[in-house]
Amino acid sequence: MKFSLLQIDLLTKARAGEIQTAHGIIPTPIFMPVGTVGSVKAVSQQALTQAVKAEIILGNTYHLYLRPGTSVLRNAGGLHRFMNWDKPILSDSGGYQVYSLASSRKLTEEGAVFQSHIDGSRHLFTPEKVMDIQREIGTDIMMVLDECTPFPCEYGYATRSMHLTHRWAERCKKYFMETEPLYGYEQTLFPIVQGSTFKDLRKQSAEYIAGLDMQGNAIGGLSVGEPAPEMYEMTEIVCGILPPEKPRYLMGVGTPANILECIALGVDMFDCVMPTRNARHGLLFTQNGIRNIKNVKYENDFSPLDEDSEYEGDTFYSKAYLRHLFKANELLAFQIASTHNLHFYLWLVKEARKHILAGSFASWKKEMVVKVSQRL
Repeated sequence: MKFSLLQIDLLTKARAGEIQTAHGIIPTPIFMPVGTVGSVKAVSQQALTQAVKAEIILGNTYHLYLRPGTSVLRNAGGLHRFMNWDKPILSDSGGYQVYSLASSRKLTEEGAVFQSHIDGSRHLFTPEKVMDIQREIGTDIMMVLDECTPFPCEYGYATRSMHLTHRWAERCKKYFMETEPLYGYEQTLFPIVQGSTFKDLRKQSAEYIAGLDMQGNAIGGLSVGEPAPEMYEMTEIVCGILPPEKPRYLMGVGTPANILECIALGVDMFDCVMPTRNARHGLLFTQNGIRNIKNVKYENDFSPLDEDSEYEGDTFYSKAYLRHLFKANELLAFQIASTHNLHFYLWLVKEARKHILAGSFASWKKEMVVKVSQRL
C-alpha cells in the first residue's frame, strides 16, 4: 500500500490524498459502505459500482468467520472472488462485534472468548487467529484485534483496556510480519488507537500506535454514545499525533455532519452502517437535509427524491412512489433508499475532496454542516 498526500487545507486540517492498493486507487477522504457478511444490505455489487460509485467497501471478520466460514472463502480464492468485487476491501477485526456481545464474552490476555449469535457455539479470537482469518478473507487492509470500550467508561477500565489493546496490537504486528498473503497480492495492517474519552489516554495511545510504524492507523472507540463534541476533541488530539504521511481511519463514524467535521480535523477514511440502516427506516440523507419519506406529506408528492442529485435514480423515482413502497412493505423500498443514501455519502466525501483541492473547503464545510443536519 502507498499513501500520497496531495493537499492540506490552509484553514482546517482537511487532507486530500490517494491510497494505492492491489485492487485499485482510493481517493481520500473516502467513505466505505459496510458489507458486513460480503454484502452491502439491499445494494448489489453492480449498484455499488455504477450508482453509488464506491471505491472501497468493508467486510467484518467476526461475521465472515462464522458465516460462510473461512474454508469457503479460501476455496473461493478470497472475499473479492467470492462476492465478485474487484475493488479494495477493508476488514475490521471483529473487536467491535465482540464488544457488542458483552453479556456473552470474556476477555483475557490470550484473547476474546465469545458466544456465536447464530448457534451459541463458543470461539476464541486471539490476535494471531484474527490475522489468520483476515489472511483467508484476503482483504487489502486488515485491522488488529482491539477492545472497544463502552461509553461512559471508568478511567481505570479504560486504562487497562487500552494497554490490552496495545499488547494485542504488538502480537498482531509480529504475527502479520511472520505470515504471507494467501492470494498473491499485498495486504496492509492498521493498528487502532483507543483510550475512551480521556485526553491523556488518547494521547498515550496515539503515541504508542504511531510508534508501531505501520502503513496506516485507525481511531477506534468513538461514536459509541459519547456527545459529538467529545468525539471531535478526541479525534483532534489523535490526529495531531498520528503521522501525517499515513492514512487515518476513524472507525464507525457517522452522520454527514460528523464526517465533515472529522475531515476538517484530518481524518481520511470513514465507515458507518447509518446510510443503509436509516434507509431501511425511510430516512433519506440529501444535500439539503434529512427527509423521513414515510411522512404523510409525501403521499401526493410526485417530485423526484432529490432534484439536486447527479444520480439518475434520485430523479427516476418520486417521493410519493417510495413512500408507497415503504407503506406496502415492498423490498424495493430498501434498495432504492439504501442506494440513494450511499450515493449521497460518496458524493459528500468526493465534494469535500474537490473543495480541499480547490482551497475552498472551510467555507463549503461550514455551509454544508448546517444544511445536511436539518430535518426537512
